[in-house]
Amino acid sequence: MRGFAHAVDWARSRVAAGALPTAVLGIASANGVHELAAFGASGGRPAHVDDHFPLFSVTKPLLAMTALREVERGRLALTDALSGVLPEFGRNRSDSVELRHLLNHSSGIAEPPLHTPGGLRRSLLTASADFAAGTATRYSSIAFEGIAAMTQHAAGRPWEHAVSAVMADAGAHGVTFDAACEPHPIYGADDVGLDYTRFQELRHPGAGAYARARDLLALGQALLRQDPTVLHPATLAAMLRPTTARLFKLPPYTAELGQDWGHGWNLRHSAPGLLERSVYGHGGWNGTEFWVYPTLNVCFVLLTNRMAPDRNRVNVDQLHNAVVVGAR
Repeated sequence: MRGFAHAVDWARSRVAAGALPTAVLGIASANGVHELAAFGASGGRPAHVDDHFPLFSVTKPLLAMTALREVERGRLALTDALSGVLPEFGRNRSDSVELRHLLNHSSGIAEPPLHTPGGLRRSLLTASADFAAGTATRYSSIAFEGIAAMTQHAAGRPWEHAVSAVMADAGAHGVTFDAACEPHPIYGADDVGLDYTRFQELRHPGAGAYARARDLLALGQALLRQDPTVLHPATLAAMLRPTTARLFKLPPYTAELGQDWGHGWNLRHSAPGLLERSVYGHGGWNGTEFWVYPTLNVCFVLLTNRMAPDRNRVNVDQLHNAVVVGAR
C-alpha cells in the first residue's frame, strides 16, 4: 500500500491550526494497522493513541450489529414490532414501528434533545410521531433506545453486555459505556445546547460509547475480512443494502448529501465531496469518524473531542480522499 502521509498531515494540521483540540488517526487494512498517530492535548492532557474518546453516534452501528446478531440467531426479526417488547409504545399511533425502521431512521419517532431531560425510556414511550413508519427518514438517536430494548429482550442479558460480546469477537476489547475509562473531555457542548454531564449519565445506546482508536480499527479489520465470528457475510451485506433510497429525506440528512441508510450504517454512495463512494461507516457529533472502504481494503478512524467541528471549517471529506489516495 502507498503511504498515508497526506492523511496524517491532515490530522496534524487541524490540531496545529486550533480547529481540533486533539486528533487520534488510525488507518488499517485487513492485513494490519498502517498508521496510528496522536496529536494535540485536552488542556494539560496530551493525546495518546491508547486513550479513550467519546464516540457519540459512532455508537449506533455497534448496537445495530449487536441487534443483527440476534437476527442471525433467530431470536429477533427485522419486522418485529417495538410494541411487542414495549407494549406502552405507540398507543397513539396507527402504524407499527419495526426493528428495521429503528435501524434505518424511518421510525418517525419525534426526537428529544440528545441529553433527553425526561430520560431515555420515558422519552421513547411518550414521543409523538413525525410521520408514519417507513414513509420518510429523519435522523434519530432515541430510536436506539428501542433497539436496545429489543436486543436485550432477545439476548436475555443487558444490551451493553451483548454489545461488548460482539466487540470482543472483533478484538475491540476497549469499547465501553462506562466513563470510568477516563475519556478525553468534550469541548463546545454548551455551544450546541448539550448538557454533557446529563448525557454521560444516560449511557445512551445510540451515542454513549467510549473506545480507543485501536478498538475501531480491530472492528474495521474484522469487517474487511468479513469475519463470520463477528457477523455472517450475508448479515453484513444486508446491513449495507440501501433501505431509504425511495424515501423522502428530512433534515439534517437531506437528499443533497448523497447518502442513504442501511441497517445502522451510513452509505455515502453519492456524496459530492468524495473521490471514492464505495464506503460505509458513521460519524459522531464530536468529530469522531469511522469508515470502511471494502473495495480498497482500508478503514480509518478519527477520534477527537470538539462538538460540531464543521463550525471550525473541518471538512472530513478531505480526510476521506487522502485515505483513499493512500490506499491505491
